[in-house]
Amino acid sequence: MPEFKSSDNLRLWYEDQGDGPPLVCLSGLTRNSTDFEYVLPYLVGEHRVIRLDYRGRGKSQRAPDWRSYTIPTEARDVLELLDHLGIDRAPILGTSRGGLIGMALAMMAKDRVGGLCLVDIGPEIAPDGMDAIRDYVGRNPSAATLDDAVAQRARLMAGFEGVPESRWREEVEKHYRETNDGLVINYDARLRDAVLEADGLPPPDLWPLFDALDGLPLACIRGANSDLLTPATLAEMRRRRPDMIVAEVPGRGHVPFLDEPEALEALNEWTMLL
Repeated sequence: MPEFKSSDNLRLWYEDQGDGPPLVCLSGLTRNSTDFEYVLPYLVGEHRVIRLDYRGRGKSQRAPDWRSYTIPTEARDVLELLDHLGIDRAPILGTSRGGLIGMALAMMAKDRVGGLCLVDIGPEIAPDGMDAIRDYVGRNPSAATLDDAVAQRARLMAGFEGVPESRWREEVEKHYRETNDGLVINYDARLRDAVLEADGLPPPDLWPLFDALDGLPLACIRGANSDLLTPATLAEMRRRRPDMIVAEVPGRGHVPFLDEPEALEALNEWTMLL
């Protein structure tokens, strides 16, 4: 099993596939390395794709103290994974939370970051999207079975259009476990405590983190119906970085699956710059 130990002695799981220059894939807040399985076939032919399960998510060990579920600590875990693999520098494909970690890394250790592709995330997080996250994080779904969850997800995922049932089934099978007591999330439920504790602090100004990306190959892929990354925030990102590659994926909310044609075109253009 591919895993390494963090500096605070947690077993963290990762996948390392393909040949070529390294590309680190970082998933969303409650998600894991399976987020990138849809786009993986398009990447592994050209890249060594490294996918991490954050502490407390997926196959990685739950932390004794939920207070370590923070972006700075998770960014440190990424650096320690690169050290473990003997990689000096790598670009990052970061979905939602993963994009925030990528920006933090550009501030903490810019020499280790070869570029960043932000997936439906920016330096400002829309209140509606944050409210939705607070509503579900750390809670098991109300659906009793995977079949129920498929139907529920197809109904509740606002902003997603034309998604086949087979894709929703893949999604629920990635992120829930079926037990005798119903469906269970496959991450540490105490992540909710970390999110709510952060809510009680003054909101940080993340624009300096975005500005720290200066000089790095940069892209942003937005779901056209996203409730987390607003058009206004994306416009300001483009003003500050006119060279940023941008794609808006129609019929997608937060977050695109990344195998849509618009997403793949932007990824291809971005990787050509790395």
